Amino acid sequence: MGAQKKKDAARVPEDLSRQRLQAIVIADSFTTRFRPLTLERPKVLLPLVNIPMIDYTLAWLESAGIDEIFVFCCAHSLQLIDHLKKSQWCSLVRTIVSHKSTSVGDALRYIYEQQHTETSQIQGDFVLVSGDTVSNMPLAELIREHRERKKRDEKAIMTMVIKKQSSRLRIGSDQLFVAVDPLTKQLLYYNEGGEVCLDKSLVMDTSVLVCNDVQDCYIDICSPEVLSLFEDNFDYQHLRRHFVKGLLVDDIMGYKIFTHEAHSSCYASRIDNLRSYDTVSKDIIQRWTYPYVPDISFSGNRPLKLGRRGMYRASDAVQSRSADIGASTVIGYGTRIGDGGKIFNSVIGNGCSVGSNVVIQGSYIWNNVTIEDGCEIRNAIVCDGVKIRAGAVLLPGVVLSFNVVVGRDFVVPAYSKVSLLQQEIKEDSDEELECADSSKGTADLLSDVNNLQMESKASELGPDGAGYIWEVCDSVHDEEWWKHSIVPIPMDKLADITQVMDDDDIEDESVVPPRGELKSDNDSISTDANDPNDDDYCYFQREVRETFLRAVEEDNNVDHVTPLINSLRFSYNMASADCAGAIFYSMMRLAIDTPHSSTSELYRNATSIINKSKGLLGFYVKQIDEQIEVIMKFEEMCEETAELVPLFAQIVHFLYDKDVVQEDAILRWGEEKAGADESDKVYLNQCEAFIQWLKEASEEEEDEEDEEDS
Repeated sequence: MGAQKKKDAARVPEDLSRQRLQAIVIADSFTTRFRPLTLERPKVLLPLVNIPMIDYTLAWLESAGIDEIFVFCCAHSLQLIDHLKKSQWCSLVRTIVSHKSTSVGDALRYIYEQQHTETSQIQGDFVLVSGDTVSNMPLAELIREHRERKKRDEKAIMTMVIKKQSSRLRIGSDQLFVAVDPLTKQLLYYNEGGEVCLDKSLVMDTSVLVCNDVQDCYIDICSPEVLSLFEDNFDYQHLRRHFVKGLLVDDIMGYKIFTHEAHSSCYASRIDNLRSYDTVSKDIIQRWTYPYVPDISFSGNRPLKLGRRGMYRASDAVQSRSADIGASTVIGYGTRIGDGGKIFNSVIGNGCSVGSNVVIQGSYIWNNVTIEDGCEIRNAIVCDGVKIRAGAVLLPGVVLSFNVVVGRDFVVPAYSKVSLLQQEIKEDSDEELECADSSKGTADLLSDVNNLQMESKASELGPDGAGYIWEVCDSVHDEEWWKHSIVPIPMDKLADITQVMDDDDIEDESVVPPRGELKSDNDSISTDANDPNDDDYCYFQREVRETFLRAVEEDNNVDHVTPLINSLRFSYNMASADCAGAIFYSMMRLAIDTPHSSTSELYRNATSIINKSKGLLGFYVKQIDEQIEVIMKFEEMCEETAELVPLFAQIVHFLYDKDVVQEDAILRWGEEKAGADESDKVYLNQCEAFIQWLKEASEEEEDEEDEEDS
């Protein structure tokens, strides 16, 4: 590790290396969104693909060249301190504990008060992040940019990192509107979730860039003045809602906040609800967070072995030969899986026992969980020490907190949250602590839970179960439960989303478009010339491919797969043509990945897959433009994969024979290509004989019709 640290430090520019780089990590969320789980464990210690959340944050900060990290602890501080003492960052991290703080504002005020003690000493500019942040973006350039700006303008006290928003993260999260000066990158307006009320001066200034398609990464570079401003303003509680918006409307002090748009190749996201927990977990499994992925040791974790189709497995995991482990699945150390089990798109922790004929789909099973024979678990979170007795069923959206026992054959209702701790009559507000008694250590909590389990004879989970089903908080309406869970978008909600999208298309002049109703031509926050939608389509295509592969594995029919593709379509705001292109890409990639030793065998692979899946593809190619998209996608694939090139005309002909693409689509594609450069006519030339045949056949049909009419 020492050699790695020297290597990372070498990446930090010389002018930065002379200045000590510090960071403050707020390790308390000050919310109740993860209750009842956070009543027993701090949120930052909850496992994210079998590794505590905060370990991702600390590993990233260390690799970015941060010399000293102050971790602010509040709820369950002893558990967090125990974890940090045993971690590889014990020499890098210093903890600051305050049990009285109830907000980020209180935390930063307390840190400011401790400035002249040995506990905390912020010496200059610092990185401010949350302990639930997962990122791999470099910080050296960002810190240098902030410091150089501060030299030119002493009022520039903060730089916020924003990033092009992935559509998936919007569900369950408040929509963000920002206004930015595209030249200086100064933040002029910030609104998250509230009514958008732009100042008249911003509306009149056509150079201002207004965006509602960016994500606030909650990664900030701050000057020391930020801490003193919290000390001077006790009404500053929330970092964005109070502090940022307060500075933007303060004309007296004149302090300024600037933005930095992270490059599309960088990953940066915060886990602030269960849906983003699911999203970030999938991103880790799909390696968008590299090098913070399961097969690489970065926090003292034992790396897993990466297999085909994104399956990670521990070296000592035991799996029955008849068990079916699908794509995008993680199996932890010491876990045993019985006969006939089916596990897809899920994370299984360490030390778990999974019985025979168990179905687990889209779920997160943490450590030391026992699942007996015949259980069914879909889109659920199951915490450490849970026992699920034979035949039990967890319906989508269920969350089982620590050490809960589900009785034999019991069906846990959808979206239920279950705990050994009884629910308070009235939940705390969203701004209060994760746990009232935040000074309790791990041993004390486990003792309390064990005592409760012994006393819990009147279980709500069957006669041989143990646990209480919590009522949904009044602030979450019945129809919004799905937004705050890991469940895919329900089918009845897809129609509503579609209607909203259609309404937006009709009334596009009355709404703020994703980027720039108020911007002048060619303006952008970033100077990156890439299409801002590339990231979203890349994510979308990858998820469509994984969905398609799972469908092939499970031998699902069109009726089962189409809702899943539609869910992705509306989540990413994609058109039907985008779906057609992504599905065809998935089909051809499967043909390429299927073993073959010649071009003829590859052709047989492709035609066999097209034959089996033409119903799914046909659902999205009902219009000519959608069919042309399939042909153009095939062109792109041929450019990427040379062995497909000689098959282009044959595959297009086969698609025509199977009524996937119509004659008009092929002829229109040919007409559009006719005016291209010779270098772009490679595939058109291949199809020349076929297109000529189509034209002649069309002319013959017209002649026959004319003869009949006459």
